[in-house]
Amino acid sequence: MAEPRVLWEPGPDAWDGPIGALRASLEAATGRELPTYADLHAASLEDLGRFWRAVAAVCGLEGDLGEQDLRGTMPDARFFPGGQLNYAEEARAAFRDPAEVVEVREDGTVRRLGAGAFWEEVSRVAAGLAALGVGRGDRVAAILSNRLEAAIALEATAWLGAVWTCCSPDFGTRAIVDRFAQVEPTVLLAVTEATWAGRTLSRADVVEAVAAALPSLRALVLCGEGPRPRVAVEVVRFDELAGSPSPLVRVGFNDPLWILYSSGTTGIPKAIVHGHGGIVLEHKKVLALNSGIGVGSRFFWFTTTGWMMWNYLLGGLLVGASIVLYDGAPQHPDPGRLWRLIDEERLSYFGVSAPYLRACETAGLAPEREATMASLRVVASTGAPLTAAGFRWVHEHVPAGVQIVSGSGGTDVCTAFLGSSPVCPTIEGRLSAAALGVDAAAFDAEGHPVLGVMGELVIRQPLPSMPVAFWGDDDGSRLRAAYFATYPGVWRHGDWVTAYADGTFVIHGRSDATLNRGGVRMGTAEFYRVVEAVAGVHGALVIDTSSLETEGELICFITLGSSEVDDPRDEIRRRLRVELSPRHVPNRIEVISVIPTTLNGKKLEVPARRLFLGASLEEVAAPDAVVGWEGLVEIAEYARAWRETALRAGSSEPSPRGSGSSPPTSRDDEHRASP
Repeated sequence: MAEPRVLWEPGPDAWDGPIGALRASLEAATGRELPTYADLHAASLEDLGRFWRAVAAVCGLEGDLGEQDLRGTMPDARFFPGGQLNYAEEARAAFRDPAEVVEVREDGTVRRLGAGAFWEEVSRVAAGLAALGVGRGDRVAAILSNRLEAAIALEATAWLGAVWTCCSPDFGTRAIVDRFAQVEPTVLLAVTEATWAGRTLSRADVVEAVAAALPSLRALVLCGEGPRPRVAVEVVRFDELAGSPSPLVRVGFNDPLWILYSSGTTGIPKAIVHGHGGIVLEHKKVLALNSGIGVGSRFFWFTTTGWMMWNYLLGGLLVGASIVLYDGAPQHPDPGRLWRLIDEERLSYFGVSAPYLRACETAGLAPEREATMASLRVVASTGAPLTAAGFRWVHEHVPAGVQIVSGSGGTDVCTAFLGSSPVCPTIEGRLSAAALGVDAAAFDAEGHPVLGVMGELVIRQPLPSMPVAFWGDDDGSRLRAAYFATYPGVWRHGDWVTAYADGTFVIHGRSDATLNRGGVRMGTAEFYRVVEAVAGVHGALVIDTSSLETEGELICFITLGSSEVDDPRDEIRRRLRVELSPRHVPNRIEVISVIPTTLNGKKLEVPARRLFLGASLEEVAAPDAVVGWEGLVEIAEYARAWRETALRAGSSEPSPRGSGSSPPTSRDDEHRASP
C-alpha cells in the first residue's frame, strides 16, 4: 500500500506565536531543548501542573490557580482545587476591539457587535437576569438558535456564577424536557420562531410545553420577533432586560460553568457538567496553541447551539478572535453558501463537519468557483472521521498553503483529544497529532498500548475539561461506568483508533459499532468510505448482527441520491470486496428513505444494531432525539422480519422477508470462507 501523501507542511515561522512561547517556557522549566512537536508533547505530559500553569502564563489568565496543582487521580482528579476565576472575566480580558461577534442569517441578514458593545450587552443582560432572581449556581436554560443573543446570554450567565444549558430550536418538546427537567432551571430564554432551509418554524407550542414542564421556572425571556407564548411565569423581552449593575462573580476552578448532554437516543440524556477553570484552560490551549487562533483571527464553525462545537466556537473569545455565527441550514439555498461566507466575512479558520464536506463533494461542488478564499488559513473538520479521499477533495479545491485539519474529541470534554498543530504536517487521512496535555493511546483488549493496529482510544492522564460530574450522579457511579469500567483508572472514549509511531492517528468509528468479520475487526468509517463513494449512494449505515458467541450477518442500509439512479448494490459489493475484503461484503443491502442520526448528525449505529439483537424501537430511541425517525422505523420493521425468520429457521442468520431483498448468492456469502 502506498504511503499517504503529505498535503501541507508548516512554514519557517510555524513556531512563532504562542506555541513557540510555550516551548520556551517548558525548555526553561525542564532544562533541555524541545526541537519537535513530539518533544513538546512529551514535556506537556511529564508534569501536568507545570504544563497547565505554563498555558495560563503564555495565554494569559485573570484568575488565580491557587497553590495545589492536582488532587487525586482519575476518575476523581481535580485540577487547581484552590483556584478562583470566571469564564466571562477571562473572555472579557482577551476579547477586545476591534474584534467582533458577527451573526449571519440564512436570509442574508448580518448583525455585528464590536467587543466593546458586546460586553456592554453582557453587563446589561447579567443585570437583567439578576433582577429575575438568577444567582450563583442557578441554572439558566435556553432554546435559542445560533445568534448574538445566545452568545451574550451565555457570557452573562457565567458573569453571575450561574450555570448555562442550551438546546437548539429544532429539538422536540420531549428532547428538551428530558434535558432541562434534570437541572431545574430558574430562567428560560427562547425563540418562538426559527428559520431553517427557507422555512419559518413556529416553536411557540414547544416553548409553552417546556415551560409548563419545568416547575422550577420563574421567568421566560423571549428573543427575536416571534409571538408571545402563553405561559404561567413572568415574560420579559430580551431587549428589555435591565437591572442594577451586577458585579462579576469569581467561582471555584471546578465550579459548574455549563451543562451539555449526551445524545439521549436510548433514554434520559446524561447531563455533563463542565467547570469554569477546566474549560478556560482547555479552550485557550487547544485554540491558541494547537489551532493557532488568536487576536486577528476570524473563526467560524458551522454548528447549532445543541452541539458542543457551539461552546467551542464561543471559546474563540478567550483567545481574542473574532467569531462568526451562522443561523440557518448549511446547504440553503445551495451547497456553496458556507464557502461564500469565507470571502464575505474574511474567514481565516473555516470549520465544518465531515458529512458536510462529503455532501459538497457528492453535489459536485467546486468551492474555488464560489469564493477566492484569499483570507483562508485552515479548513477544519469534525463530527465524523474525514477519510483520505475527503482530505484529497478539500486539498484539490482550496488555495495552496491552506492547512487541512481533522479533529476528534467529544461532548464529554468539549474539546478535541486528537487534531493538529501549527508545526505538524497534514497527512491525508490522518489526524496530525494528539493535542498538548492529552495522553492518548490505542489499547488492546488486555489494556496494552499498541501501534499500527486498531485499538480502543484511551486517555491515560486527566484533563482539566473532563466532566466535573454528571448532574444528579451524586456518588459518581454513572460517570465511572461511562468511562472507566473497561480499564480502571483510564478513560475509555469509545472510539476505535490506530496510533502510529510518527504521532499521527486514524479514527475508525465507534468501538461499540465495530464490524467483526471472521475475527477481523474494522471500524465503520472505512466501510462508509467505500460505500458512500459509489455513484448514486447518498448515505449508508451498516450493522453487524454478530453476538459474542456467534458470527451474524452484515447488513447495509443505503439511501439514494435520486430515484432514477441505477441500482448500485453490485458496485457496492465489488468495491468492498476489492478495497476492504471479501469478509466485508454485506449479506444484505437495503434501500431506505433516510439514514437516522442523532440531533447532532451522528449515525444511529448502536441503536439500530440493538433492534437486530431483540430490543424494541421504544427501547432504543425516542423520536424527539432522532433526525430521520422514519428511517429508524424502516430499520426496525426490517429487523422484526429478520428475527421472525431466524426463529422459524432456528438460525442466527436468517433471510428476511419483505423490503425487496434478494436471496443471498454464493458471491454474497463468499466472505465466510475467505482466509
